[in-house]
Amino acid sequence: MSPRLDETRTPTAPSAHPTPATGLPEQLERIDGLPKIPPFGEVGAVDARSLSKTLFGRLETLEEGTHEYAYVRNTLVELNLALVKFAASRFRSRSEPMEDIIQVGTIGLIKAIDRFELSRGVEFPTFAMPTIVGEIKRFFRDTSWSVRVPRRLQELRLDLAKAGDELSQKFDRAPTIGELAQQLGISNDEVVEGMAASNAYTASSLDAQPEEDETEGALADRIGYEDHGLEGIEYVESLKPLIAGLPPRDRQILSLRFVANMTQSEIGEELGISQMHVSRLLSRTLVKLRKGLTLEE
Repeated sequence: MSPRLDETRTPTAPSAHPTPATGLPEQLERIDGLPKIPPFGEVGAVDARSLSKTLFGRLETLEEGTHEYAYVRNTLVELNLALVKFAASRFRSRSEPMEDIIQVGTIGLIKAIDRFELSRGVEFPTFAMPTIVGEIKRFFRDTSWSVRVPRRLQELRLDLAKAGDELSQKFDRAPTIGELAQQLGISNDEVVEGMAASNAYTASSLDAQPEEDETEGALADRIGYEDHGLEGIEYVESLKPLIAGLPPRDRQILSLRFVANMTQSEIGEELGISQMHVSRLLSRTLVKLRKGLTLEE
C-alpha cells in the first residue's frame, strides 16, 4: 500500500538515537510540513517522485548548513538512489565493480539535487539522469584507460563515437574519415589521431584465448617472435665497405661462391684458374674481411 503523502509526523519525545536512514537524531525528522517518510525500501517510483517534490519545496526554505537542511537533502538522496542504480546498470559490462559505479553515480545525484529548482517545471528524474550518467562516463574516461592519454584525446574519442553512431544510422554504413571530420568540424588528421588514441582505452591480455572460429592459439603465441636473421644485419652492413675495397677478382670470387653458390672447381673453370688457386684466394679474402670486422669492433 502506498504511504499517505499528506500525513505529518506525530510529535514524540526527543531521542538522541540516530535513525538508520540518515544517522540524524529523530527530532530532526519532525520538521513542520513534511510528510511521513516510510522506509525507503517500501517507496515506489511514483511515491518517490511525489515525496521528492515536497522535499525540494521545503529544501528551498531551509538554510544551508543546518541539521534540518542536511536531513532533507540526505532524504532526497535516499529516495532517488534508484535512479543511480538504473543508470549504473547500463555499465554492468565494464570491468569496474558495480559498487564503485554506483558510488560515482551517487555523486552525480547529489550534484543534481544541489542544482535542481522546482520553478523550472521539469521532473527531477529527467533533470538528474544526464548528470548521473555524465558523472559515471567521466569516471570511466579518467580512470579506465589502459594507457594514459591527454584529456583532449579522451574527449575526442567520445565525440568520434557519438558522431560515428549518428552517421552510421544516417548512411546505413560506417562513416569515412572525411565524413567524421566534417561532422565534428575538425581535420582528417585529428580524426585519425582520435582513432589511434581509442586503441589505448582497452588492452587485450596476452593470455586471451581466440574466438571459437579461430585456429590460432593465445595472443602471446601470435605476436612477436625471435628473428634470427636480424643478428646478421650488423655484420652485412659492416662488410659492405670492406668488400667494396677488395680487388675486382676477389669480389668476383666472393660473388660466385656465396651468391651464385658455385663450387671452387666451377669457379676455377669460370676464371681459368685451378681449384687450389681459388681456395687460396678465397681463404685470403675471408681472413682479410674477418680482420676488418675485428678492427671495427
